[in-house]
Amino acid sequence: MDVRGTVAAGFEPVRDAFLHNFEHRGERGAAVAVYRDGVKVVDLWAGARDVDGDPGQAPWAVDTAQVVRSATKGVAAAVPLLLHQRGQLDLDAPVGTYWPEFKAAGKDRVSVRQLLAHQAGVPVLDRPLTLAEAVDPETAQAAVAAQAPAWEPGTAHGYHPHTFSWLLGGLVHRVTGRTIGRWVAEEIARPLGLDLWIGLPHDEAHRVGRLGPVEETEPPGGGALKLRPKRSVTEAYRDPGSLTRRAFGAIDPQPDENDPVYRAAELPGSAGVSTARALARFYASTLGPVDGGVRLFAPATLTLARTEESTGPDRVLIVSTRFGLGHMLHGPASPLLGPTSFGHPGRGGSLGFADPESGIAFGYVTNGMRRTVTADPRAQALVRAVRAALSPR
Repeated sequence: MDVRGTVAAGFEPVRDAFLHNFEHRGERGAAVAVYRDGVKVVDLWAGARDVDGDPGQAPWAVDTAQVVRSATKGVAAAVPLLLHQRGQLDLDAPVGTYWPEFKAAGKDRVSVRQLLAHQAGVPVLDRPLTLAEAVDPETAQAAVAAQAPAWEPGTAHGYHPHTFSWLLGGLVHRVTGRTIGRWVAEEIARPLGLDLWIGLPHDEAHRVGRLGPVEETEPPGGGALKLRPKRSVTEAYRDPGSLTRRAFGAIDPQPDENDPVYRAAELPGSAGVSTARALARFYASTLGPVDGGVRLFAPATLTLARTEESTGPDRVLIVSTRFGLGHMLHGPASPLLGPTSFGHPGRGGSLGFADPESGIAFGYVTNGMRRTVTADPRAQALVRAVRAALSPR
């Protein structure tokens, strides 16, 4: 496999792990980038642009981007934090203060903080949306605003895989007058020079590779997390009436993520498109100046990003999870670099996070989708390699 890009001295273990993923974990096309203290130290890519393509005919290029699924949530979660930083959003105010229609069906006291921490109780819809409805902000936001919660808001938490898009999109639009995709483009991507979009522009579509499933192989003694889920988790995904199945089925039928309509939709919970470099650079900017330039988060905002809001049994994912204000936090279900890390995985592969303690920012994107939800073995191998690079010798 021809691995391209650069690795700073000391970070060679990341290149070794990246190559190992192709040789032993069924990787088809991928990229990984790492920043440390605002400086890029890893920038690698290899394989085919399309999961079913030929690396010799259509290789992954320096500017190839991919749909990163729920890794989009980590970028989108920065928007309410920045609005709070600018004094435009009160995290403890009811969502209904900004979005009056959201008060319906017993949600009048749901706070912004609870919405971001997956405590609002709206991971499912009584009637799933079609793709046409899901990509129409007015229709989809009206549906979540009218939905009765599945539990008393604030008393438990459960991952909102799809509805997070419409909950956060609706809130941001009513606070700023802009769609969340436009806000990210104007306030985050443009100042930082990121190849990252929530709502892919037509003139960038040629850069995006095709996603698809890949064989789930694992090398003996690979040191990855166990791939066999608990029986309770398996049963939850199989049961059509479970919160798990209904939450992941909030768009029915399941959308084709290679469909230009889906990629162009502003779905901040699932359909962002990014390069690994952009994902890592974004997280680097939350920790401090990047390449001596832009810094997104003030110190108080960085503290908010890494602060736990929800922990324990997740009513949707079944396993125990930890969330901050929209970000997943380091834990057994979603291992990041260490206790201070915050970010978000994308179901099936992609991962982005920041680790304030080490100054590390990480981005990994792939076109090969596995059945993992929060801890893909390929991403975890790369994280372990970063940890090894930081360890004193």
